[in-house]
Amino acid sequence: MVRRTRRAFVVTLGAALAGGTAAPAFADSTGPRPKPPLARAHAHNDYEHPRPLIDALSHGFGSVEADIWLVDGELLVAHDATDLDPTRTLESLYLDPLFQRVTANRGRVYRGYDLSLQLLIDIKTPGEATYLELAKRLRRYSRMFSTAYGGIGGGVRRGAVTAVISGDRGARAPMEAEKVRHAFYDGRLEDMGTGVPASFIPLISADWTKTFTWQGVGPMPQEEREKLYQITVAARAARQKVRFWATPDLAGPAREAVWRELLAAHVDYLNTDDLAGLEDFLRGAH
Repeated sequence: MVRRTRRAFVVTLGAALAGGTAAPAFADSTGPRPKPPLARAHAHNDYEHPRPLIDALSHGFGSVEADIWLVDGELLVAHDATDLDPTRTLESLYLDPLFQRVTANRGRVYRGYDLSLQLLIDIKTPGEATYLELAKRLRRYSRMFSTAYGGIGGGVRRGAVTAVISGDRGARAPMEAEKVRHAFYDGRLEDMGTGVPASFIPLISADWTKTFTWQGVGPMPQEEREKLYQITVAARAARQKVRFWATPDLAGPAREAVWRELLAAHVDYLNTDDLAGLEDFLRGAH
């Protein structure tokens, strides 16, 4: 058995998450091999599906999104305040089932595949207070989370799940102050080229409709295609990943045209509410 030191696990997040879905050494070689997970599939507003988290994982998704609200000391999952339900907590819908799954699958979300599931947590209430409460929760499940050491620019231990914090920008300051952090920051296009490393901002997200005019009808304008490639090339140079929200998501040729352009440009996550539709597309595209 090869002995691994702690140093072997501490790398920059960009390098740590560069691995896709290669099978680790402990993969079971007996029985039928499960379908590989889809590292580029992102479940937008995942909690609105009949079985939050479980439905996305059943379709092999590599990223799921949960919106959280800090209410009386609890982190509740919902899109709007009118939908808040005290029984739908971040722990009950995501943290507990993920921890149980990772434990059962020998340290992986998908047994036999070395993919770190992205848990994108979108903060709906004031970011500083909400993140400070969230950080307490993440520490309780630290064994499964990717963890940053030494503050911004420090090392990262890659875990079965990587929490990325989106939503209210007030979360940034308390995150920057942490020496040990179990979550990472979801940047915006204006964060590119600022020198902030991927060990703090591993993901760049942007609103498609505010970045491009093309909605999948007819050919993509060349100047917009060039802009898309400029974004992804710059992100890859910084070891950051790219996601666009508000892309067309009604089943049909326009959506597939946009998805094909995103794949061709090496956009890392395709955003959808249609789990089966994106799974069919990605499995048919390879």
